[in-house]
Amino acid sequence: MSGNQNYINHVALVLDASSSMSHLRGKVVEVADQQIAYLARRSQELDQETRVTVYVFSNKVECVIYDKDVLRMPSLKQMYRAGGMTALLAATLKSQRELAQTAQLYGDHSFLTFVLTDGQENASHRCPDAPARDPRELVQAVATMIETQEDNWTLAVLVPDQMGKREAMQCGFPKDNIAVWDATSTQGLEEAGQAILKATENFMVGRSKGIRGSRAVFSIGAEAVNKKSIAAAGLTPVDPSRYHLIPVAREAAIRDWVVESGHTYRTGCAYYQLSKSEKIQGRKRIAVLEKKTDQVYTGPEARALLGLPDTEVRVKPDHNDEFTIFVQSTSVNRKLALQTRLLLMV
Repeated sequence: MSGNQNYINHVALVLDASSSMSHLRGKVVEVADQQIAYLARRSQELDQETRVTVYVFSNKVECVIYDKDVLRMPSLKQMYRAGGMTALLAATLKSQRELAQTAQLYGDHSFLTFVLTDGQENASHRCPDAPARDPRELVQAVATMIETQEDNWTLAVLVPDQMGKREAMQCGFPKDNIAVWDATSTQGLEEAGQAILKATENFMVGRSKGIRGSRAVFSIGAEAVNKKSIAAAGLTPVDPSRYHLIPVAREAAIRDWVVESGHTYRTGCAYYQLSKSEKIQGRKRIAVLEKKTDQVYTGPEARALLGLPDTEVRVKPDHNDEFTIFVQSTSVNRKLALQTRLLLMV
């Protein structure tokens, strides 16, 4: 990072506070406070200034914190109360329009907004903050706004189901900036918080490499892992004599399969193919395989490439024709999935 480059992040949380969120109220505060604590720590570690804005919305949209230094943020405990309908489109428009008035003098400014909702839009057409009364006009207003945002703006949304995802796509949200969360439980909200954490990590590490915005904050598919991003992340190819790729011909425990394949098992030397949604601990190493050449890339930058924070986080594999993700195993009993490959470092 050049010594004179001043990175300034403007991170906004736009939180659904409709009646249906009331059973999750305590968890919303906890997840938001955790996010802010994480932002504060990473801002210091990466030497990036971060300013936080928080909106809450139900029948109306309210800004409760505006562009405040992340190191001076209070808890949201006193500011988050649930009750009312869901003015989702009005909240999205108001948050982006007001943030666009933030001064961007001196420094490299970037805007990252997460909208979190547990339901469908049902109140914006009656909301005083909405620019129109016709629901179709509101959808069009959001789509136009997203389309015309500069490259230093990233807008992401977390929705409760596939219907919510379809509606978000109709509003112009990039497909890989939409995540689905389980809005029925505190566990679901915890996982939504992890998705936001992962996306934030991706964003901040990208910032230090000069990337100003993203249309794939929730993805670890081809949008995130490709030749260009691997080169930008500074990942190094491993000497092919240093690893073996072993096809998994039957379901077996990882140590058994290594030994059965005629190799020596050492804890941490075996990596399994990420084939389903699972939690990855903060200390686990990651390797990326180029399918066409069987070239393996690894190193601490591999975690950064996927936006993995240094805490446990749930990750699900996204479609990628060119690259496969491998995760280090420290358990001798990890079950290997059939039709995958095992990466063995020597």
